[in-house]
Amino acid sequence: MTFEQIRTFLWVARLGGFRRASDRLNLSQPAVSTRISNLEDELQVSLFERGPGALVLTKHGQQLLAYAEQMLFVEEEIKNRVGNAAETEGLFRIGASETIAQAWLPEFLQAFSKAYPRVNVDLTVDISGALRDALVERRLDLVFLMGPISEFSVKNTALPQFDLHWYRATHLTDVNLGEIPVISYSSKTRPHRELTSELARRVGPKMRVFSSASLSASLRMIAAGIAVGPYPRVLATPFLEAGQVVEFDPDLPLSPLEFTASYLAEPRSFLVENSAEMACEVAERWHRQHPG
Repeated sequence: MTFEQIRTFLWVARLGGFRRASDRLNLSQPAVSTRISNLEDELQVSLFERGPGALVLTKHGQQLLAYAEQMLFVEEEIKNRVGNAAETEGLFRIGASETIAQAWLPEFLQAFSKAYPRVNVDLTVDISGALRDALVERRLDLVFLMGPISEFSVKNTALPQFDLHWYRATHLTDVNLGEIPVISYSSKTRPHRELTSELARRVGPKMRVFSSASLSASLRMIAAGIAVGPYPRVLATPFLEAGQVVEFDPDLPLSPLEFTASYLAEPRSFLVENSAEMACEVAERWHRQHPG
């Protein structure tokens, strides 16, 4: 029995399939299957119930999984406390919302690459709902999203908030929220629900609310005079500098956007935990340098 066999078993069990495990471990699928087969031959038990659907752990597989997670944690702890972080290798899968991607994400990736020069990064920029699903399904290791995620298995670390500012096209001088549409985040997000509620209270049935998962597309619509809307200043800066949009005050304040660095709490990973802490430090420094 080898540690690589145990590690391979652990990722097959975590991800529920040989193909996903092969992608995670950067191995061919036959190589993963061979390791599991050899491990089962040596232990003389079946670890998975193989069928047309996802793999299911047998009783013996469940017993081994508990030991495998302990072994991986010990390996992580040795590397973190004894070894050199610069020698850490592997693939680290990060997910970020568009707001974070246009704010402090480049600085974080620069700091991460300096601390872990031999770790490859797979970056996904998507809406928070999709990032949450990918994390829970173990397709991402660490996500920066509008949180927190209300799952018992997820650890959420608060990140600095983003204030919302209202924007209109420069050529629009008189804005009536009862006449012009208001564009906001995706309809399944808290900012969209809060905005819709406030508009219903202030404007009534005449309100028109557009939603878009693409924040850059939303701001282009604002710049074209199609709609107005509230967004973090970091997203609007290119349009402000180009003279395409201006801030205005419709006397309809909204709560700041709350973000978290979120990851699965078990099994523990020092790489993930250290990266979440690093992200908090980078985000706080970025917000101090970009007030408002």
